[in-house]
Amino acid sequence: MAFIDDYDFDLLVNEAEKMVLDELGEQLEQYPKQLCTCNDCVADMAAIALNSVKPLYRYSLLGSLYAAQAMNEGSYAESVHKAVSAAIEKVRQNPSHD
Repeated sequence: MAFIDDYDFDLLVNEAEKMVLDELGEQLEQYPKQLCTCNDCVADMAAIALNSVKPLYRYSLLGSLYAAQAMNEGSYAESVHKAVSAAIEKVRQNPSHD
């Protein structure tokens, strides 16, 4: 039996992922249309941004409260905004395809 089968990880969530994806959607709506928004490019943008921000994993209700507090702090939200902007620009300059 594998280690992962012994424990319940279904409630383990990275709240930063939701925040990055929400921010990515908002920024892409405002971005000029010459940007490729195919699945590969958008997934690359999300991955690059997520690798640039501090993760906010939670498992419990208390963890949810901690993550919500961290997300509402201006500095974390600003870091997500900047990471998403940088990721969009990086993929715009170097798309996943020709």
